[in-house]
Amino acid sequence: MYPKVKDINEIGNYPALVKAGGGYVWDEVLEYRVWCHPENGAEDIENGDDYYYVFAEYKEAFEFSENTKGAEVPIALILQKVYIDEPETGIYKHIKEERITEWPVEFLTRPKRNHNTILDFFAPNAPENRLDILRGIME
Repeated sequence: MYPKVKDINEIGNYPALVKAGGGYVWDEVLEYRVWCHPENGAEDIENGDDYYYVFAEYKEAFEFSENTKGAEVPIALILQKVYIDEPETGIYKHIKEERITEWPVEFLTRPKRNHNTILDFFAPNAPENRLDILRGIME
């Protein structure tokens, strides 16, 4: 249902604190995470702090979250090699730098960024709703 991770040998090696959401496009899935919250009933293994488990596949992460008290639904840790920022509603900027961010897994239903995705998004002849390009509805 959702993509496998870029490199199974690297899961768990990414920073815990990363950006959250945004950017509109994705290049690679690095890992799936399930955050656990002791205040919601998760086992307290970090002196009251939240913590997460990493997974190479969404299905494993989902099953773990369903069977673990105090666990959130899985999220995806993704790599964006370049991305689209929206500092104000309807104002878009092409950002040409890499970042790692956590995304709701549902965002991975958008097509993976290809060479033309951002070029098409910013093209003068783009559809009125440019976001349809990112959703894979229009090219």
